[in-house]
Amino acid sequence: MGPYPADAGHSTDPGVVDYESSPLARAEYITAVVHLYRGELYRANSWRQRLDLTTNWAVFTTAGLLSFAFSSPTHSHWILLMGLSLIAIFHGFEARRYRIWHVWRSRVRMIEENFYGPILRRDPQSPDKHWGELVAEDLFRPRFKITRLPALRARLVRNYWAIYLVLLLAWLVKVFVSGPINSWADVATRLRDNSVVLPWWLPLIYVGVFLGSIVVLLCITPRSPGSEADYWTLEEGAEHAGALSEA
Repeated sequence: MGPYPADAGHSTDPGVVDYESSPLARAEYITAVVHLYRGELYRANSWRQRLDLTTNWAVFTTAGLLSFAFSSPTHSHWILLMGLSLIAIFHGFEARRYRIWHVWRSRVRMIEENFYGPILRRDPQSPDKHWGELVAEDLFRPRFKITRLPALRARLVRNYWAIYLVLLLAWLVKVFVSGPINSWADVATRLRDNSVVLPWWLPLIYVGVFLGSIVVLLCITPRSPGSEADYWTLEEGAEHAGALSEA
């Protein structure tokens, strides 16, 4: 919708909608907020389903990797290690979708806390007097409420730690339990894997770097804000969300 004409506030055409000089009635305001809430709730639910879909991709991929890796003794243990990288890609996809879902989810919660909550309490005072201005500004310029690293951490704690753990345990079983090991030379031989021309120590470095990245993500990255209002005031999360092209 383009800008209003210069004489919009003085138009005599009854077909022109003039919000500036015609105050909204209470019933009109309530109707508008109800429809806004329904629309934002629909978007939040749609992106919630996309989050679940990404997790399903990761679970099905993990199941396929496990089936293939253990279907034959000749299959390389590197299949499971490469699976960690593949699941990490899904993890990144899901963190991005989580950030976009949080845009809609934050609006829904803002309306619930400051509009429906006071109505149900029979108290017309909203906890946040400026909530309408915040939501309006977010409609004009949508912004993410959570940054990338906290989103990655949230999805790791929620889902992906278990998927990574299954792959790492499967890798240990593939390397150390699938046959007798009598010396370190046997371990090096297993790690070398004749089907892949790579040094025996490379898998250990790969696993060490991967686990170190997980520990850093858990220990260094800040957790999500404690209260809903913090999502709207957190300066580091004020990255502009653009047109949200995936929406």
